[in-house]
Amino acid sequence: MGTSQQGAFSDVLRDLASLMVSVAGESVSMIKRSAPEQAAALKRQQEWEIYLEFLQVMFNLADRLAAFYIPVREQPPFMDELEAVVGRHLKAALDPTLGSNSDEMAMALTIGKAVSESRARYERFRFTVTENSPVKDELFKLFAERVAGVMGAPGNGMVLSAATLCASAVIPAMKAVFEKQTGVQTPGQRSVEQATASKAGDPASTRTAGSEIKLVSVMSAVEGDEVETRWGLHPRFRRDLKPEEAKELSRLMDRVTRILGERYAAVAFTEDWAIWRHTGNA
Repeated sequence: MGTSQQGAFSDVLRDLASLMVSVAGESVSMIKRSAPEQAAALKRQQEWEIYLEFLQVMFNLADRLAAFYIPVREQPPFMDELEAVVGRHLKAALDPTLGSNSDEMAMALTIGKAVSESRARYERFRFTVTENSPVKDELFKLFAERVAGVMGAPGNGMVLSAATLCASAVIPAMKAVFEKQTGVQTPGQRSVEQATASKAGDPASTRTAGSEIKLVSVMSAVEGDEVETRWGLHPRFRRDLKPEEAKELSRLMDRVTRILGERYAAVAFTEDWAIWRHTGNA
C-alpha cells in the first residue's frame, strides 16, 4: 500500500487490527469455558491453533466488509496492509510472554499463512456479510466445527455455539470501526426494509429513536458473592410464538445466557467492573 493510502486508512487499519487481536484472545477464553473438561487437557499449541482459526475467519469477514467502505482499486493493498498491521499488533501483544526479542519475521509468516488458508477455505462462500443467509450460516458452521475439532470436542454443542457467537458478533464491531473511521454507512438489511416501508407509506418508516421494542433481554445480577443470569421475553412476543418456536428459542437462549453469565461472572468482581457492582446488574 502506498504512503498516501496508508495515511488515508491508517486509523481504520489500526482499530481493526486491535479489534481482531483482542477478539481472538477473548474468544479462545470463551471456547475454553464452554468445555471445561477439554480445556483442562488443552495444550498451548492447540490454544494457538484456535486463536488462528478466529483470525482466519475475521480476515475473511474484514475482506467482505471492506467492499462497502474501501474503493475497489484500493481493497487488495488495504487487506495486505491489514495483514501487516495485525502481525505487528499480535507481536506487541505477545511480547510480554515471549520477550521483546520474539521473531517478527516468523510472526509475519504465521499471519501470512493464516490469511492464505482463510482465502482457500472461506472465499468460496458467496453471501453479503451484512445480511443473514443460509450460505453465511454454512461458513460459520464450518468454522465452528474446525474450532471444536481443534478443541478435541467435535460435535460439542456448547463449543459450536460459543464459536459461532464469537465470530458472528465481531461483524457489527467491525462495521462500527469502518463507519467511524470512513464516515460511510453500510447499506444493511434494516435500511432496505425502511426504504421499502417508506415507499409503501408504512408508518414504521417514520419511527424515531426510543420507539423500538425490546423483545429479548439478558440480565446478570450480583448478590453478595453470587452472580445470577437470566433472560426474558416481551409478553406479547411470547404469546405470538408457536409452541415449537418457543421451545427452540428457550433452548437457544438458555445456551446464550449460560455463555454470557459465565463471562460476566468471570469479570464482575474485577476492579474495572467495580462501578457496575453499585447498580447490581449489567
